[in-house]
This record gives sequence, structure tokens and C-alpha cells, in this order.
Amino acid sequence: MKKKHHHKKKVSSTKKWSAKLHLWFGLSVGLIIFIVSLSGTLYVFKDEVQNSLRKEAIYVQKENIGSKPLSIEILREKVSLELNEKFPLSSVEIPLDQAKSYKFLYYEKDKKGWNYFDEVLINKLVYVNQYTGEILSVYNEKYDFFTLLKYIHWGLLLNSDWGKYVVGIPVVLFIIMLITGIVLWWPQNKKMRKGRFSFDWKNVKTWKRKNYDLHNILGFYASFIALLMSVTGIYFAYPWVKNTFNVALSGSTELPKEKEIKSPDSLLAKNNAIFDLTASETRKRYATSSSFRIPLNGKTKKGKELKNIPISVYGQDGRFSERNQLVFDKYSGKLLANKPHQQLNNAEKYANANYDIHTGSYFGLFGKIIWFITGLICTSLPVTGFLVWLGKQKKKGIKNVQ
Repeated sequence: MKKKHHHKKKVSSTKKWSAKLHLWFGLSVGLIIFIVSLSGTLYVFKDEVQNSLRKEAIYVQKENIGSKPLSIEILREKVSLELNEKFPLSSVEIPLDQAKSYKFLYYEKDKKGWNYFDEVLINKLVYVNQYTGEILSVYNEKYDFFTLLKYIHWGLLLNSDWGKYVVGIPVVLFIIMLITGIVLWWPQNKKMRKGRFSFDWKNVKTWKRKNYDLHNILGFYASFIALLMSVTGIYFAYPWVKNTFNVALSGSTELPKEKEIKSPDSLLAKNNAIFDLTASETRKRYATSSSFRIPLNGKTKKGKELKNIPISVYGQDGRFSERNQLVFDKYSGKLLANKPHQQLNNAEKYANANYDIHTGSYFGLFGKIIWFITGLICTSLPVTGFLVWLGKQKKKGIKNVQ
């Protein structure tokens, strides 16, 4: 009677190439993925931590609440005189909650700086009691722990214009690694499927097997959220990603361009209470919002001169997805345009929401917790993956010696 020969099932070419790509890309960009994942994970609860640590600066004294706030121009002058910075104040963020203080920001960049510290000339946040003019606290955001985490995550503390590609390219490779990882994980039959969803370490004694399971099982569970995090991350870096979203959501590669509104009152003398007028109108129109930001130096973030006064109104605290836009004449303070969140097309709404989706805040506290756990797993994957590879190399070395 002939013995039956049990032949091993041939591994498909798809799995073979997936394994090669997974390994090559993992070894080449693993360290960068580790740094980017760790910095992003630690950044997730930035608002909760800062709101707790800065409580005394965020809230004004109870006896001040209800009285009339000082003019924004007066507060601006007080801050400028007291801090005596060589750069002008960039903007002020005004909360709709009367118990919260105003936030004045100094922010200036030098595009020629090759690294973060040379590029960002100043980034200071000043909390001011709007009722008394008292400066409650000054935070040098340039060297703040969470700001540094953000710029490590964004571009490894390199110039933001090209540092994003230093991170962006490895993230694209990481997306391929996630997809190939799912292909490699996918069981060939029902028997194999049982051990792919959970840890069964009753009879497992070696750390190598446990490490392999950590990489394999945790990697699978995290991969789908990790893909979302990665795609929303490269949305900031690559125009083609943004254009793809725009076409899918609204049928056009570009977002609607804001029409330049010429000031009808450019021949008039500038009203000294211009910022108070715009603030008062914004409060009336968006009384249920969280806060709004007014530019004070007449420039955009890119340093270009503003033709008018654009005001961004945020619907919820710590969220950017629900954003309304008002435009005022910079001479008279007349309202020139009002673009509420509801009137935006789908691509515009997504553009505002992408940051919140990337950080998990779009889904509330539950979303942040899930994003944090996923971030920890992503941070562990380069480590466990390297250990799997190292174990195989040692095994090959022992076989060669024998």
C-alpha cells in the first residue's frame, strides 16, 4: 500500500510579494513610523491635558463675569506694551462663554529656516482677562511639549514645506504595509482562522511566538483605523490626495475659491473700534458657537496682506469641523460676506473636518480613546516586526552553522 504524501500548499504569488514588500518597507521606514506614531499618539489628548493644567488662565474670576469687556484695541495695546515683543500680535480668539478669557497670539514664521526652531520665530499665547485687562498667563508655545510633538509628527522638526514629505513618503509606504499586512494575515482556511482573532498562549512558552502574535493580531485589529489615520495624514501633505477627495465628494479637483471682495469703504478713515464692531456682529449671528478668531496684524498665515477682515467661527470647543466664515470691511467694519457651515459643499466640509478625523476628536472622547489605542499599536508594530525579522535571521544563522 502506497503512503500518502502530504504536500504543503503552495503560497500564492500575492502573499509572496506582500511578504517581500511588507519586509522591505518595514526595515526601510520602521524607525520613522515609530517616531511619527508615538508623537501622534501622545498628542491625541492635548486639549484635555492643557485644559486641566491651564485652568486658572482659561477662566476669569467669577466677580468679573457679566461686566462689559474692554475694547479689543485697548486689550491689544496692553498686551503689546507689557510683553514688548518685536513682532505684532497675530490674532485674538474670543470665547462665547463669558467665564473664559481671551487668547491673544503672537505667531511669525521665516520660510527660509531649514528646521522648526529657525522657521518659527515666535509662537506665544497670552491669556487675558477681558474685563480688567490683566494678563493671566503667557505660554511660549514654540517650546511647548505638545507643539513639539505636533511638529515632530508633521515633519520631524524640519522646515514645514518639505519636512511633510520626509514624513509623507514613509506614511505612504506604511499604507502599503498595512494592506500587505492584511493580505498576509488573511487565513487560507477555516482551521487557520481560529488562531488569527485572539491570543491563545496556554501552551506557548517562547517569547518569539508571543511577539509574533502581538504583531499579527494587534496589527490586524488596528489596521483599519490606522489606514484612516494615515490617509487623513497624507491629505495635508499631498495635493493629489486632497484633489481625489474633492472629486469624490464634489466632482471638482479644487475647492471653491473665495471671491475677493473689494472694500466699498476704502476711502473712509479706519474706524478705531473696528474689531469690536466685528466681534459684536459675530456674537449676534453665532451666539451658540464656541469661539471665533479675529486676525489683528492684517496678514494671512502665509504673510500676505488681507484685503478685509476674515473671521473664523468654531462651532464646538476643540473641534474644527464645524466652521463658519464671516468677512468684514477692514475700514468700516461692515459685514461683506457670511458663509455658514451648512452652505459649504461636501468637499469644503470634509476639508474642515479632516484634522478632527485624523486626531479622533471628530468622534468625541470615545473616538480619541480608540485613536490613542490604535496609535499605541502602530507604535509597537515596527518594534515587534523588527523582532520577528531578527528572530528569523538568528534561526537562519544557526541552520547555516549546522
